Amino acid sequence: MSRIQRRFEQLRAAGRTALIPFVTAGDPTPELTLALMHRMVSAGADLIELGVPFSDPIADGPVIQRATERALAQGISLRDVLAIVRRFRETDNETPVVLMGYLNPIEVMGGEVFAQAAREAGMDGALIVDVPPEESHALVDAVKAQGLDLVYLLAPTSDAARIEAIAEVASGFVYYVSVKGVTGAGHLDVDEVSSKLDAIRARIELPVGVGFGINTAATAAQVARVADAVIVGSAIVGRIEALAEEGQVERIPAVVGDFLGELRAAIDETDHGDQHG
Repeated sequence: MSRIQRRFEQLRAAGRTALIPFVTAGDPTPELTLALMHRMVSAGADLIELGVPFSDPIADGPVIQRATERALAQGISLRDVLAIVRRFRETDNETPVVLMGYLNPIEVMGGEVFAQAAREAGMDGALIVDVPPEESHALVDAVKAQGLDLVYLLAPTSDAARIEAIAEVASGFVYYVSVKGVTGAGHLDVDEVSSKLDAIRARIELPVGVGFGINTAATAAQVARVADAVIVGSAIVGRIEALAEEGQVERIPAVVGDFLGELRAAIDETDHGDQHG
């Protein structure tokens, strides 16, 4: 059983919704990313999504694009990201870590080399934004041969055929993009999300996380009523950016930790009163 599957089973048994924060590795420095990962766990993160900086992040809005630019300015590569995960594992062997990124850096490294290096670093899964299920068989084989999960995105526009195609290859969990457009865009309609999750769960047995558009404790609580995981990215990365611009990099772990603590408390309050299937 993968670390991701084990964590979701533990949460389901406890009647809790997962909180999954996203940060870009190396933003603003690799050392801070490591400290931030540990702080997020202590603040209530159940899994961590770690963004791999890439020069053409087509699915990301301006907030995360700028985070990628800051990380690339530090010279962060895919191997550097794996090194951060390896160091994280020196003191945390429980919290699942999913790399989120694009295919190009993996192709440069080679799919099988990447999968082995990822497993050895202590990574648990990958979400490769620009690899549709129809084109991912070689990568699926390489990643799964190392016991890692491949997470896929579903969108409001995903039809039954697309959901079923992803059901055949996905593992760990699936990530439902709750609003149309890039990260950080749009208004989240929880009733619409709930309806779509019903359609997804009719075809996919994996846990479903919901992200995009979650930027307050109130929104997180609303999503927690219907989702298996609440995924938060731009709201965290925006705080990192503001503090970095103010020259207050050392405050980033505490500020992000406090924000996640607010989300965790709101989600837990919802979980106690409203269980979802």
